[in-house]
Amino acid sequence: MDTVTAPSSPSSEALPRPARPLLEITRIYAEPAAAAAERGRQILARWPEAEVVEVPSHWQIPELHGDERNVRRWVRIKTEALVLGTKKTLTVRPNGRSADFIAPSHANGCAMACVYCYVPRRKGFSNPVTTFTNIEQIAAAIAKHATKQGIKLEPNQCDPDLWVYDLGENSDCSVDAMISDNVRDLAELFGALPNAKGSFATKYVNRDMLEWDPQGKMRVRFSLMPAETAKLVDIRTSPVPERIAAIDDFVEAGYEVHVNFSPVIIEDGWQEKWAELLQQLDASTSPAAKAQMACEAIFLTHNRALHEVNTGWHPKAEQVLWRPDLQEAKVSQNGQANVRYRWEDKQQYLREFLQLVERYAPWCRVRYAF
Repeated sequence: MDTVTAPSSPSSEALPRPARPLLEITRIYAEPAAAAAERGRQILARWPEAEVVEVPSHWQIPELHGDERNVRRWVRIKTEALVLGTKKTLTVRPNGRSADFIAPSHANGCAMACVYCYVPRRKGFSNPVTTFTNIEQIAAAIAKHATKQGIKLEPNQCDPDLWVYDLGENSDCSVDAMISDNVRDLAELFGALPNAKGSFATKYVNRDMLEWDPQGKMRVRFSLMPAETAKLVDIRTSPVPERIAAIDDFVEAGYEVHVNFSPVIIEDGWQEKWAELLQQLDASTSPAAKAQMACEAIFLTHNRALHEVNTGWHPKAEQVLWRPDLQEAKVSQNGQANVRYRWEDKQQYLREFLQLVERYAPWCRVRYAF
């Protein structure tokens, strides 16, 4: 009699590890007023099993902010923690690069973990999403400012016709839209404003946003870089091919879609990698998407403090980000001591990059590059 041998189970090492959800909220730190607001109650209802911890301020959470031991739990905290706060400073600030103005933040922090992100430099060691629940006040401040601006009389590189307000300076709106209706509320606000549009950069494809009606008044800027580099430094983001594939869908849904070539990182073979990416973008986007598209190109700026944080959880990425042989000290517009590629070398890199865009994606207007 033949012996039947049951198939052996594959080893755990052979099985692909399932991707962990971007958000698995188990603890919500909440200012009392933020939790009591209508938006706060809606968010708490989305995660009814989460532990709610009352905090005096979204900036004063010792177990999240300023504890260097959190470096070892960097991604776990981003996945499991959420903070609810009240946005107290409702100032609209001038910009002139990505947008005419920077809107008051509806959120701060991110569930993704891009290694070069500047926001952790302020919060320190952990940077989960803080959602501001006083969205009515935030929207009212934007509307009041736009009304005072009146009609845009002269075109500029931000937009020829409308005042552009950046909505995601300290967060990623595509992820914020998974947590609350703040971003949708702002999209509806701009749909009603005759002289303004919203704008945000993103590294995450949230296809639920395709069901909205942006009426051409919301500019989505998909951040792109060579896929191989993104796998190293864009942690927990949508893969670059997925971002490119979403462009036509968002254009068809009524969004204005631009791209951010950001950050441009100087590494071995960077020109060839960017040439390949630009060819992929050219082959994958429709004539309609190309006709309305423009781009920004931003070269890497880094920071010693962030370098030290990253060394504690992702040292491999720092091999391409922290390059003292190529970089020099730079004081940023907000007064931080950063490092950038040496100025004269950077001018050459910039020329080479723009030549690549002109060769492989000549239809893509460069709004600005630095």
